[in-house]
Amino acid sequence: MKSFADYHPLVLFVYYLAVVSLTVFLLHPAIIIFSLLGAVVFFAFLVPVRPFSRDIVFYFFVFLLVAITNPIFVHKGETILFFLNDNPVTFEAIVYGIVVAAMLVAVIFWSKAYSILMTSDKFMYLFGKAIPKLSLVMSMALRFIPEFKAQIKKVNRAQKSIGLYTSDSITDRMLSSLRTFNSVLAWSFEHAIHQADAMKARGYGLKGRTNFFLFRWKRRDVTMFISISLLIVAIFWLIHRGVFAYNYYPALTAVEWSLEQLPQFAIVFLFMILPALIELKENLLWIYLKSTI
Repeated sequence: MKSFADYHPLVLFVYYLAVVSLTVFLLHPAIIIFSLLGAVVFFAFLVPVRPFSRDIVFYFFVFLLVAITNPIFVHKGETILFFLNDNPVTFEAIVYGIVVAAMLVAVIFWSKAYSILMTSDKFMYLFGKAIPKLSLVMSMALRFIPEFKAQIKKVNRAQKSIGLYTSDSITDRMLSSLRTFNSVLAWSFEHAIHQADAMKARGYGLKGRTNFFLFRWKRRDVTMFISISLLIVAIFWLIHRGVFAYNYYPALTAVEWSLEQLPQFAIVFLFMILPALIELKENLLWIYLKSTI
């Protein structure tokens, strides 16, 4: 189920813009942990178990690569753990590498979830009138990867039906894959040109052209938009007070956990986990309704 996707496109866009901005620009360890947790759990609700497992394994190695790379090339920090090729490896550089790696993985998972929720028609609804040409290009870009993968599967099935891919030779497989890629690449260029010509023939972007969309503001959209806005305002107020100020060099800032700060971190945690909570609520409701049949 994709319950969060049923909200108004503006609600989805504002939330995504806010959560990614907070994740990228606030490198506080607590915020990064909350963002990573919220992104992974939310993405788990959107995709089947097998693709989710593959992504988790792949991005775990991405996490390790980024986390290990930083202390090897960055030698700032006052706590030297050991020397590698006469270069100091500091505790601060290791912690910073872990945080940056977690931030990168969190942004990737938020983006993957956003690409599932924010379809091309929603993007066109938001920006079609204001920036028609750019919104058309962005809409085509959002749809490019799924259509490209689907076309590769079609070409592979067609080539297998005529007797290709029967050899176990690595060279033959590489040549077949290259042939498939060339075919799909030519198809993608042709498809993009046809789509642009079709949109131009329909008068897309001309003044006075009317648009039909199925998206309408509902009461729950207003409620969600106000809730997200209040959480964003509260978080920015905490940022203004310096609650989430954190330094990694030359020494790590001590994170104080107290009853006074617990509500402050709870606000950020609620904001990051909000889509997952909505999906969880709808899934539990669906399970309960099925049990009553």
